[in-house]
Amino acid sequence: MTGNCACEKKGETEAKDKEFLLHLQENKNKKEMALQVLHKTQELFGYLPREKMEKIAEELRISKAEIYGVASFYSYFSFRPRGKNLINVCLGTACYVKGAGKILKKFKEELGIEAGETSADRLFSLEGCRCLGACSIAPVVDINGNLHGNLRIEDIPQLLESYKKGEKEDV
Repeated sequence: MTGNCACEKKGETEAKDKEFLLHLQENKNKKEMALQVLHKTQELFGYLPREKMEKIAEELRISKAEIYGVASFYSYFSFRPRGKNLINVCLGTACYVKGAGKILKKFKEELGIEAGETSADRLFSLEGCRCLGACSIAPVVDINGNLHGNLRIEDIPQLLESYKKGEKEDV
């Protein structure tokens, strides 16, 4: 059974590599497409692997420093693998006033990681962000695009458990 899983994962990786190279080829020598190519790479791999970044620079004819400069400017991009579930704790003014700092601290405690890190089991990555635009339901947390508003510290263990089980929750 383990062999099948490894083969599936290898096949999935090969398919992603193929799609990456096809997208890169479609945009060869087009410096102006750098941001789009970075987005596609992040979408495919969940982060920007160093070897992919170098290949992008080479194919778009951009220096490595320039492509890393573009990628590091935007907080959307990550240079490290992220977990299956990306948790963004809003730290904007409304959320912060309503306890977002304590919410972030509780996530850190529950997951055993700091903001910007990924759990050892690769299930969760934890980030802080400036504003999710949902101030009326502050404090707010975005998990995989699902907003969880009016969050209380005591809600966090159950919320994490629902994502561990693969359940989806909405606002």
